[in-house]
Amino acid sequence: MALEPTRRIVTGHNASGQAIIQEDRPVPRFQRIGGDIGPMFHEVWNTRATPVPIDADSGEPHEDGIQLAPPKNGTRIRVLDIPPDADNLDNLTPEQARAHFAEIGAEGASSHGGAGSKHAHMHRTETIDYGIVLEGEIVLIVDEGETTVRAGDIVIQRGTNHGWANRTDKNCRIAFILIDGTFAEDLA
Repeated sequence: MALEPTRRIVTGHNASGQAIIQEDRPVPRFQRIGGDIGPMFHEVWNTRATPVPIDADSGEPHEDGIQLAPPKNGTRIRVLDIPPDADNLDNLTPEQARAHFAEIGAEGASSHGGAGSKHAHMHRTETIDYGIVLEGEIVLIVDEGETTVRAGDIVIQRGTNHGWANRTDKNCRIAFILIDGTFAEDLA
């Protein structure tokens, strides 16, 4: 699965306050997570405050590596290329699943409970996520149910335990906009 990085176009303002194209290039950070069978993360942009300060020409706040969740009080947009599920995914142990999520700073997000788990990469984050399938299809799995999500479909993921299964023989490209959230006491 040799896929090109996502193109990122960033606007800004010149010294006269006119709108300009500040940047037009592939995303600076893209990385496969979870070895040869894992998804490719294309990190597009993050913010660190709400409301977001808008100035003339600053860039994306610096960040090392790939992080699953957005910054506290911030947002994140990324594109994921999710390959077809590998045959050995069903044999992933809870420890291996936690290690997969630890690669993206979220070991505690994994909810893989071993035998009987609905999917090896089940997880939960304290975020609202908008997922937009760009190409291909993917199955959204939750504790009680699942549904196939196809190109053009949009998922609003509200801090629920979930996993993604690519049961096809083709890549699925999906864009995610993640917004930092806070669980209600009864859901924490």
